Amino acid sequence: MKERERNLMSGLIMLPLLVAALGYCLWSVVRSAGSADNLAAFLWIGATVIAAVALGGFFTVQPNQGVVLQLFGGYSGTAKNAGLRWANPFLTKKRVSLRVRNFETGHLKVNDHDGNPIEIAAVVVWKVVDTAEATFQVDNYENYVSVQSESALRNLATAYPYDSHDDEKPSLLGHTAKVAEHLQAEIHDRLRIAGVEVVEARISHLAYAPEIAAAMLQRQQASAIVAARQKIVEGAVGMVEMALEMLSQKKLIELDEERKASMVSNLLVVLCGERAAQPVVNTGTIYQ
Repeated sequence: MKERERNLMSGLIMLPLLVAALGYCLWSVVRSAGSADNLAAFLWIGATVIAAVALGGFFTVQPNQGVVLQLFGGYSGTAKNAGLRWANPFLTKKRVSLRVRNFETGHLKVNDHDGNPIEIAAVVVWKVVDTAEATFQVDNYENYVSVQSESALRNLATAYPYDSHDDEKPSLLGHTAKVAEHLQAEIHDRLRIAGVEVVEARISHLAYAPEIAAAMLQRQQASAIVAARQKIVEGAVGMVEMALEMLSQKKLIELDEERKASMVSNLLVVLCGERAAQPVVNTGTIYQ
């Protein structure tokens, strides 16, 4: 069911007309009561009742608000023009806010892609774009938004690891923009049936579960050290290769294979060591 917007009559025009009609009917009832024409009095009483009932058709529409109209259970349209409006007094009216709203999910405990228990929460910014779907497609669209957002967040958490030292592998901690886009798209797909548009969705809380936080911190530190060492070794090997190549091209010194191996070993120790190297003065030749 899709929304149909209705342009209703302005209440500022109908109000003086109905008030004048009601006043005239009351005056006619009083005048007819003094006459012998009972039929005329009865008709004027009926007209007075109709005018009084018609006054119940006035309602206000606030800015960024839609009023869903139903006549005997059938959908009659949605009024969105702000101001005082008048419609059939027998229409039932349900107000639906079109303003941008946001809420934060609870701290959910789920397992990430690697099976590690984590705590995660998200902030979802949303608004209703179709009042008919929000009213008739789901029982309570606000509760539907809350439940489906948490479900999408749980599904997202299982698709990514908490952290990754590989820049090409997305993670919850290191690729927040990409994760936010994925979360927004997944929540929007779930809420589309309820006439809701997701404006933005971002992770607001992310942490390891308390029972493994200390162990995972040690593991995270160890992984960071290993990754850093790998970068250091790659850089050291490149520098040693460059040094040997430059010595060979400029023919500054001729080294046999044994001395090349010794030089490589010494350079790697200097470049990969955690402490500064201690200089040693060699007063002889390189073969002594």
